[in-house]
Amino acid sequence: MAKREQFLRLMFLAELFKRKPKGITYEDANQYLERKFEEKGLLENFKFSEKTFKREREELFDILGIETIYKRSTNSYKIAEDELDSETVFDNILLIDAYRQVKGNSEIMLFEKRKSRGLEHLNGILHAIQNQKIITLNYTKYWEGIPQKRTLEPYALKEFRYRWYLLANEKNSKEFQVKTFGLDRISDLEISNSSFKKEKFEVAEMFQNSFGIISTLSEKPEEIILSFTPHQGKYIKSLPLHSSQVVLIDDENELKIKLNIVPTFEFEQELLQHSEHLKIISPKNFKERMNEIWNIASKWN
Repeated sequence: MAKREQFLRLMFLAELFKRKPKGITYEDANQYLERKFEEKGLLENFKFSEKTFKREREELFDILGIETIYKRSTNSYKIAEDELDSETVFDNILLIDAYRQVKGNSEIMLFEKRKSRGLEHLNGILHAIQNQKIITLNYTKYWEGIPQKRTLEPYALKEFRYRWYLLANEKNSKEFQVKTFGLDRISDLEISNSSFKKEKFEVAEMFQNSFGIISTLSEKPEEIILSFTPHQGKYIKSLPLHSSQVVLIDDENELKIKLNIVPTFEFEQELLQHSEHLKIISPKNFKERMNEIWNIASKWN
């Protein structure tokens, strides 16, 4: 029971921190947790002191990597600013708690059926990255269907569209080049005892001007202006296409945005999904290219 109570406290604290990004006090946490424990019929087991509050904040960091900082002016604690940019951890915590509540009842929570995303490899790959260990694995490309053995120097992991990708350099390649490998296409992962020396490499720069998992490090981004219908514009505002997205016009006629991005194949495919609600304003050469793609795509419908 004690482990379950601690698990619930961590869940509810993470939920409260997300609800109140400006910060919470011990009193806020105590009242919120007491109410949540009462809702679950566990009030008689509820104990929460200031010492427990301190320990649970440390556990949030140690277990989930969620760092909290103290605000002297309000005598409260808040999530560190850089943690607020990523909601993945918070969302997963809340999903786990919701799943526990319904006990997997498919009539209450309908989860999308997906193939394995390769998450069983996460811990092993993270260990290899952190300890600079060479890994071997079998990798199957979509268009080939035949697994090939790879020996890799792992550098980082990246998420895109609910899939995780390994960023790694092939050990036997003549030049250092970080490539992406989908975790869902990896099998027979082995972590060797051999270490490798990391090259100086900025992972964030690799995708700074990219959409998706294709690196455009050596390419110059273009200023692309797009116009969406008002209805589709609401979606684009809630889920920006790229971190560089800037709103130029937002009225009853259109949502016009500006992006600084390298227009990769993945970006073109994304725009195709919005084709009925989208006009490309500039640049001219990109507009002409997308019109050609739309014309070809329409012949298949």
